[in-house]
Amino acid sequence: MRVAVAGGTGLIGRYVVEELTAAGHETVVLARSRGVDLVSGTGLDAAMADVKAVIDVSNMTTMSGKKAVSFFGTASRNLLDAGARAGVRHHVALSIVGIDRVGYGYYQGKLRQEEMVEGGPVPWTVLRATQFHEFAQQMLDRSPKPLAMVPRMRTQPIAAREVARHLVGLALAPPQGMAPELAGPQVEQLVDMVHRLLRARHQRRLVLPVKLPGATGAAMTGDGQLPTGSGPRGTQTFEAWLSQSAALGG
Repeated sequence: MRVAVAGGTGLIGRYVVEELTAAGHETVVLARSRGVDLVSGTGLDAAMADVKAVIDVSNMTTMSGKKAVSFFGTASRNLLDAGARAGVRHHVALSIVGIDRVGYGYYQGKLRQEEMVEGGPVPWTVLRATQFHEFAQQMLDRSPKPLAMVPRMRTQPIAAREVARHLVGLALAPPQGMAPELAGPQVEQLVDMVHRLLRARHQRRLVLPVKLPGATGAAMTGDGQLPTGSGPRGTQTFEAWLSQSAALGG
């Protein structure tokens, strides 16, 4: 089957492409580096020819709710409309656990994405997953050295590859609407994850834990980003991921 992967050059997208290829499916990567712009729609119709399923893991880095809503709303609309024109039978979108409970700007964009998919012209599945193990490194990448400003947050992190495998399984199955939330095997504190990552990589940074103000901070330090019910769980712990990453020189 021919499957399009929006954001197929990113962290999770690369794993999705690998999983699809290993399963014998033809993949089409929708990314600007491949001549496809989800926001302007450039190259989208040509790339979507004969595509039967779409897995949308596209992303942008912003804390602005306005920018996130604009990106995810426009990209989703273009992707769904192109899918309808191409005869796509299943649209799968990756979302985040807790976006309806944590008032964070970026999450407003993900909520808009979910709304677009649910009201769109293509049969759909939305998977909410918790943060990836790689989230700790992303926190470091976003802070100027030698500091590392890390929000106080409880999460149940999962291996990105396990998320990719689950997305592929969903895409190859019939559409089911909102899928059960996907999370990792155990709850972690993000600040602690960052400290452990620095130790594993023999790096020094001054970690500054930050609690976001108001209801947003309360939700992040509480259960706001943890799954609310039963559902599939990953098997690789953050500690195991750290060991594997260190062995690979990551």
